[in-house]
Amino acid sequence: MSVTPPIPETVVCPHATMIRPVVPRTPQGCEECLRIGSPWVHLRLCLTCGHVGCCDSSPNRHARRHAHAVGHPIVQSFEPGEDWRWCYVDAALV
Repeated sequence: MSVTPPIPETVVCPHATMIRPVVPRTPQGCEECLRIGSPWVHLRLCLTCGHVGCCDSSPNRHARRHAHAVGHPIVQSFEPGEDWRWCYVDAALV
């Protein structure tokens, strides 16, 4: 018998009011990693300003750093075929 971990529920997030129509600033990859020549694992798109940053599994975790540094809490996966959104403040799917 296998046990599957629970799937996080999508919540109504008070930060959703910060979501704007955005254009990815660096669609080719993580803005900071491209500048410093660092690798990344997955990409996240800031839904307030269009910053593209690397995920928490990447060495530099630029998406999370951006969210906390500038107060833009909600990102969307910037991976092909994925459309989920995450709020760093509430640690929840949006």
